[in-house]
Amino acid sequence: MRPFDEIHAIAAERKGGPAALEALLSQPLPAEELAATSDDRWLSMMARCVFQAGFSWKVIDAKWPGFETAFDGFAPARVAAYHDDDIDRLLADRGIVRNGAKIASVIDNARMVLDLAAAHGSMGRHVADWPVTDHAGLLASLARDGSRLGGGTAQRMLRFMGRDGYVLSPDVTARLIAEGIVAKAPTSKRDMAAVQAAFNTWMTQSGRGLTQISQVLAFSV
Repeated sequence: MRPFDEIHAIAAERKGGPAALEALLSQPLPAEELAATSDDRWLSMMARCVFQAGFSWKVIDAKWPGFETAFDGFAPARVAAYHDDDIDRLLADRGIVRNGAKIASVIDNARMVLDLAAAHGSMGRHVADWPVTDHAGLLASLARDGSRLGGGTAQRMLRFMGRDGYVLSPDVTARLIAEGIVAKAPTSKRDMAAVQAAFNTWMTQSGRGLTQISQVLAFSV
């Protein structure tokens, strides 16, 4: 496994130099700002990422105002209380993508958000307080307790919400394979632990967070 500065140098050469590379890197939200994000926005982004999975993002983006209306602004308490009549209403709503399994997942995830908010004060507080050195653990907990939040869905959701974390895109995975950290796209608990350990090492070496390290790895391929 190369030290981070060598991977950064590869990415910088590919992107036109260190300054050009730095301009491409994003900053996650400060922990307190992340914690202050309301629960309805967390549920909204979960739903958006679930509906985007395997579907045209442009279509979902164009229809998103309709989703917000159909799901009552993604207020978790309201969505968690949906019953059969609400599901029938949503399945008949041409303003959204009428996928029954994904509609059901929004209701399940609303219940998860309520449970986490009851235990931690809010969904945002729960995410903000989870250590970045165990981002793999946060992803595993969302996949276990939520609905359709496995694979890259929770990774993208957390990135879009501003959480400091990695997204194991094909380019990031290719770099991880090239560095001998994993042999294939990581899915097992063992592989995810190896990925987390590598990112933790690179955080120590670089003083950067997971988001920027992940982006540098992607740009190095």
